[in-house]
Amino acid sequence: MLAATIFDVDGVLLASPHERAWREALAGYADPARFTTAMYQAEVAGKPREDGALAALMAIGVPEAAKRAGEYAARKQARLEALIAEGRVEAFPDALRLVLALDAAGWPMAVASSSRNASAMLRAVVLPDGRDLLGLFAADLCGREMAHGKPAPDLFLLAAEALGMEPAHCLVVEDAPAGVEAARAGGMAALGVARLEDAALLRAADRVVESLDEVDVPALLGGRLRVKGPA
Repeated sequence: MLAATIFDVDGVLLASPHERAWREALAGYADPARFTTAMYQAEVAGKPREDGALAALMAIGVPEAAKRAGEYAARKQARLEALIAEGRVEAFPDALRLVLALDAAGWPMAVASSSRNASAMLRAVVLPDGRDLLGLFAADLCGREMAHGKPAPDLFLLAAEALGMEPAHCLVVEDAPAGVEAARAGGMAALGVARLEDAALLRAADRVVESLDEVDVPALLGGRLRVKGPA
């Protein structure tokens, strides 16, 4: 029976500028237009920064990708910080509705992202009552240094421990294949969020939705993952 939820951040809670930063930082290595949304979802999303940089360069076929990955990751970080400073971070409305409903019910929640910028981005989203979005979560595992990043389950297992929950009682909400694999590897239920018509990439999840409004909140609060039927 489910008793807690662990959320990834980028692409699940926030329409953050990560993808744009990766694309724009590619200038000088390859045509930025080759960094497509589909490639971002399949190769980069959910991975630690350096792993994502290497995966992107290899997918595009950049020569000496291993040598250039560190520099590319640093350039992406600098561009991301600039975009955050410009206020380019927004929460998805459906994500806010779900998180606020769970918070009102006292449901334990954690955020767990490979991104070292996720906590700062969550703090940048201010709710109508004056709280920031990060304040709704009992545990913040964003940007933790792990020996093994996603698709290894280490980060999510640490989040479950921080919530005082057994992995089998946790639902992980993810938008990336690596994140779904990590949840399943950790013995957790997985909800895939296919905002980009990429449900096929998330087929390993227990359920896949295009919007978090599709989640049956009363069922979840009762310990079951269900999707709403037709109205």
